[in-house]
Amino acid sequence: MLRLKQIKKQAKKDDGRNPNSSKRTSSAALMRITKDINELKLPKTCRIDFPESDNLFNFKLTITPDEGFYKNGEFVFDFKVSNNYPYEPPKVKCETEIYHPNIDLEGNICLNILREDWKPVLSIDSVVYGLQYLLLEPNPHDPLNKSAAEILKSDKTSFAKNVNKVMTKEISVASVSTYYSYYI
Repeated sequence: MLRLKQIKKQAKKDDGRNPNSSKRTSSAALMRITKDINELKLPKTCRIDFPESDNLFNFKLTITPDEGFYKNGEFVFDFKVSNNYPYEPPKVKCETEIYHPNIDLEGNICLNILREDWKPVLSIDSVVYGLQYLLLEPNPHDPLNKSAAEILKSDKTSFAKNVNKVMTKEISVASVSTYYSYYI
């Protein structure tokens, strides 16, 4: 767990004296992200890594579901937090190839709290649990990958097979999506 004292030292470097500077915003964002990270209660299926130990604004979250379609898979999500945090949500992308109705081929994620339902009272913890829920219960009614959504709605057995084929790298998401788009 990160120590608050170390983060406070980093935040102290920016004293925020100039009210028009982005440093003041950055300092407020740094204080909030520090609080969020220190209060994270990660379940055993999640792990957080900071590629740059002194940069809390960019980190990776790895989720290894223990149930559902994605059981035993390992999915890495890249978080980029802006200087306007918490007034705007973090930018989150899935770095792992995944066959999922709410995640497209570029790793973009369709999760309402990362878009229109974001509120400053939400935290990184909220996003972590939202991502976990997407892996547990994919939502075919608000898709980014329309072919995956249609297969999930019409044939859960085929959907599960496609998920497993992509997780074992037997086939790519693009191949599965292209194949099924001809039949939808």
